[in-house]
Amino acid sequence: MTTLKIHHIGYLVKKIEKAKQTFETLGYQVEQDTVRDDIRKVDICFLTKDGYRVELVSPFSEDSVVAGLLKKYKNAPYHICYEADDPEAAFRELTENGFAAIDTPTPAPALGGCNVVFLTSPVTGMIELKFR
Repeated sequence: MTTLKIHHIGYLVKKIEKAKQTFETLGYQVEQDTVRDDIRKVDICFLTKDGYRVELVSPFSEDSVVAGLLKKYKNAPYHICYEADDPEAAFRELTENGFAAIDTPTPAPALGGCNVVFLTSPVTGMIELKFR
């Protein structure tokens, strides 16, 4: 299996500015100011602490890809993002091992425009694969 490295933990929040302030109270530092992703209709902010990166994700529209998840789960972590030296091989191996893609690789403005794809597993839930 291709080696996967954790890039970040995606954390779903209703109010991104309030969540950012709360994470800062916990000692996190803003790594990247809030970026609007018009494709997914979310605002995103990255924060870091002790070598960990958290991605705050907040829908700005009722038809955002995560609006339904926010209603169901409220403010909560909901995915882990991985990156690999060979993301195409990693994607192939993940799908061969039971992960199902729920979208196609699409540019992620908050990650410098590199492509990402979301996959799910009935055992582990949702993950994101970052293409370099």
